[in-house]
Amino acid sequence: MAMSTRSRRSQVTNYWPGFVDALSSLLLVIIFLLSLFMLSQFFLGQEISGKDTAMSRLNAQIAELTELLQLEKVNSSDLESTIATLTATLSSTTTERDQMAAQLAGAGAGSDGKDATIAQLESDLAAQQDMSREATAQVALLNQQLAALRTQLAALEQALQASEATETANRTQIADLGRRLNLALAQRVQDLSRYRSDFFGKLRQVLEGRADVRVVGDRFVFQSEVLFDAGEAAISTEGQTELAKLASAIRELQTQIPADVNWVLRIDGHTDKRPINTPEFPSNWELSAARAIAVAKYLITQGVPANRLVPAGFGEFSPIDPGDSDEAYRRNRRIEFKLTE
Repeated sequence: MAMSTRSRRSQVTNYWPGFVDALSSLLLVIIFLLSLFMLSQFFLGQEISGKDTAMSRLNAQIAELTELLQLEKVNSSDLESTIATLTATLSSTTTERDQMAAQLAGAGAGSDGKDATIAQLESDLAAQQDMSREATAQVALLNQQLAALRTQLAALEQALQASEATETANRTQIADLGRRLNLALAQRVQDLSRYRSDFFGKLRQVLEGRADVRVVGDRFVFQSEVLFDAGEAAISTEGQTELAKLASAIRELQTQIPADVNWVLRIDGHTDKRPINTPEFPSNWELSAARAIAVAKYLITQGVPANRLVPAGFGEFSPIDPGDSDEAYRRNRRIEFKLTE
């Protein structure tokens, strides 16, 4: 009877741990996507900030051109006033000259006693003529300056219009750049998530049935005992068998990921917090790094490209179990594989 009861209990499948793992994986994927979105917003903000700086410089140039345009308009107005004044003076001088010429003609019909007066009038007439010629020359010069100012005003107006057109084009370009950057980042996040899901699915198939190999968040975790003996960085025979399965899954994944997706497999070595202090490994950092490098080198011998592997040693400083029990130490001694950019 007792054996029958145990048999029925063993046939009952406990789905709760799998459900919890699925929810944890989903939550971590969501957190990963949010992190990538925040990163994309940061780079987009940097790009928009640069464009805003360029627009600020354009606005400053537009303000400077507008100020120059106002100054040239004021100078043009002053020159026109001066020309009007000189024209009035020239007209007055011409009138006086005509009056003197008339007086000179009248004086010529009189007696010889008026020679002195005639001489004086002729001298005054010559002086007035000199003044008239000088005024005419000044008017011509001012007309030339006025024409040059009008040309400068036209050039300034064209430059102002060009600056305004450039500013409008820059704003349109910034908006389009932001839209395209968001689309590209969203596509990259979606692609990498899909390939990571395929990769994890393949690894679950090849490593099915091993309790010491599990998925934690967005990474696969091997307990160190699967690959290494205690305090060693040389991969055991059993570990080489398991890593060969992993290398096969990586090579299959490589044929599916497009060449423009810059993916890498990060290999993280972790130890427990008990000091090792041996001649070969003075600290846990050296041990964890040596194990990660050993895994990377073995995967390379199995056909995985070296530029797709990133070994890293974390020592005892990233534990997943803060306890001091043997079980906590065992859980913290691990090799993690993470597919990332």
